[in-house]
This record gives sequence, structure tokens and C-alpha cells, in this order.
Amino acid sequence: MTVAEPLLEVEHIGKSFGPVKALRDVSFSVRPGEVVALLGDNGAGKSTLVKMISGTLQPDHGRILFEGQPTRIDSPATAKKLGIETVYQDLSLCPNVDVVSNFFMGRELCHKVLGFKIMREREMQAETEQALRDIGSHIPSVRTNVEHLSGGQRQAIELCRFVHWGGKLVILDEPFAALGVEQTRRGLELIERVKERGIALIVITHNMLHAFEVADRVVVLRHGIVAGDHETATTTAEAVVGMITGNLMRQAVA
Repeated sequence: MTVAEPLLEVEHIGKSFGPVKALRDVSFSVRPGEVVALLGDNGAGKSTLVKMISGTLQPDHGRILFEGQPTRIDSPATAKKLGIETVYQDLSLCPNVDVVSNFFMGRELCHKVLGFKIMREREMQAETEQALRDIGSHIPSVRTNVEHLSGGQRQAIELCRFVHWGGKLVILDEPFAALGVEQTRRGLELIERVKERGIALIVITHNMLHAFEVADRVVVLRHGIVAGDHETATTTAEAVVGMITGNLMRQAVA
């Protein structure tokens, strides 16, 4: 089986805030259709690393390659143009408008009548419903305001919108933290369906069971360095906990 070339490569990234070294010589990669769980205790450097990939922070040294090319991700807008999206716990949806309006935000379909722009509401609704069906998500009415939907349904809209508009890499920041058991199960299934479409995912989570259920690899940060980078099939939750706590530091990966 041919192994795909990395979509994202982080090479020897470092970042300091005054005397505090948040990241020190961090390297890892993620391939199309691969789920990488980014693990580590609070203060390990996960948020700093994600902010660099999403364009919010710039590294002091090191480089980022995207699709094999050295890339300066100098803003969230640049990240979006590349096809990189970060979905945070609080999401970026507008709660007081419906699913269709959120799905097409900034991309509305319009036609002109007597010089006035009129939105093609039926087409937008049909496209939204089809896009949700394509990733196996069901929302009873896409004309429901987002504020009335569950956390899992809102997350599905975010991911569906990203997939539909040509995203290549999505970063999920604690995607299950505010979800119940059933919503979490659906969220895990949704990640699998997104992965099947060839999209790369980086999942930040504190839940070891979720990481092993959904991820192909785990990358562990500890005090700003990579303490471990292993396929989930070749390691254990106990070993990962040891990497997080420092009882088992990084081993060479063949």
C-alpha cells in the first residue's frame, strides 16, 4: 500500500514568551485521511502549537510545510485559504440565525431581479441538507436557529461546512468536552466519516479512550517537546500516560 505524502509538516518549531519556552524543537506531521490525537497535560504546549498552525502565532524558529511547500501561515485568513480550519469548543456559528445561513455565511447564492440581489433560498436549503446527508448527519430542520440545537448538532454543522467548502485539514480543540454520551458517540462517528473523505484531522483531547478510538497516531507534548509519536495500534494508554507524566519519555520511532 502506498503511503501518502504528509499534508502538514512541522519542523523544529520553537516559541518563547519572555523567559518561558512554550515549544522547543517540535516536529510532527499529518497525512491526508489521517487522524492525529495531540495529547499532553495543561501547559504542555498544545495550544501554542495549534495557534501556529492556524495562523494566530508565529514561531521563533523552525518551519511549517503544507503540501510539501514551506509555508508562512501569518494569519487565520491565510490558514483558511490553504484549507486549514480550527474548530474550538465555543465554535464560530451565529446562534441567532438558522443552519442554512450559517452553512453559506459569506458564500450566499444570489440572483439579480431588477438590479436587486435576491438569495436563492431553496437552492441553499437543498445544498445544505445534501451536504449534511453526505457526512451522515441528520438535523430535523435546517431552518432551525442554531441556538436551539444540541452541541453535537452544532459541531456537525461546523465540520460539514468545512468539508463541503474544500477543507484539507481540520483541528478539533476538545471536541467532546461539552457533549453527552450519545452526542460524543455521534461525534466520533462523524470524525470517521470526515477521515474517509481524505481530510486530515488533528484532535486535541484529554480523554484517552476517545484518542485511541478515533486516532491513527498519538503525538504527546510535555514541557514544550515531543515526548512521544506513535501509532495507536502499536502503543497503549498506559504508555501514553507515562509519556504525558514523564515516566516514559520518547522512544525512537522506526
